[in-house]
Amino acid sequence: MLAALVCAKDEGVSASEFVDMPALRGKDYGKTKMRYPDYTLTESGLQYKDLRVGTGPIPKEGEIVVVDWDGYTIGYYGRIFEARNKPKGGSFEGNEKDFFRFRVGNHEVIPAFEEAISTMSLGGVRRIIVPPDLGYPDNDFNKKGPRPTTFSGQRALAFVLQNQSLIDKTLLFDIELLKISPT
Repeated sequence: MLAALVCAKDEGVSASEFVDMPALRGKDYGKTKMRYPDYTLTESGLQYKDLRVGTGPIPKEGEIVVVDWDGYTIGYYGRIFEARNKPKGGSFEGNEKDFFRFRVGNHEVIPAFEEAISTMSLGGVRRIIVPPDLGYPDNDFNKKGPRPTTFSGQRALAFVLQNQSLIDKTLLFDIELLKISPT
């Protein structure tokens, strides 16, 4: 890249002409995916580690699950974009919020969340590392859940997802499966 800029300068072409690179849009920019050895790797590319193994049943398709979750932009300085029901700092602090609910199998959440929940037992806590292709569709957290509940959390996540530069869009979620309700 540096060589291209140096050559461009010699030929009288400005560096601004290299900012938008359509061929790189939506790609991982040649970056290798991190593999964490203490995490289980699924066929889809999701990595997870059970922080606490649940003792209850596993949710079935069509059931409504209630979860508590935290979200971090681990690919970009580990910024927190949701910290629910835990000590928080600054503008992330908010009122007690309702827990997140969704129906398993209805594609209401990002693929990584759906995959992680579908093999968890009630009462379990799972940490998942979400590659961009299992995250938010079109880099928009408004299309599928879970969504940050605070303005500052939305801004932090949007900055990473919508940034056109070479920011790693890998996310980390901690999910606790609190309740399973039949259909």
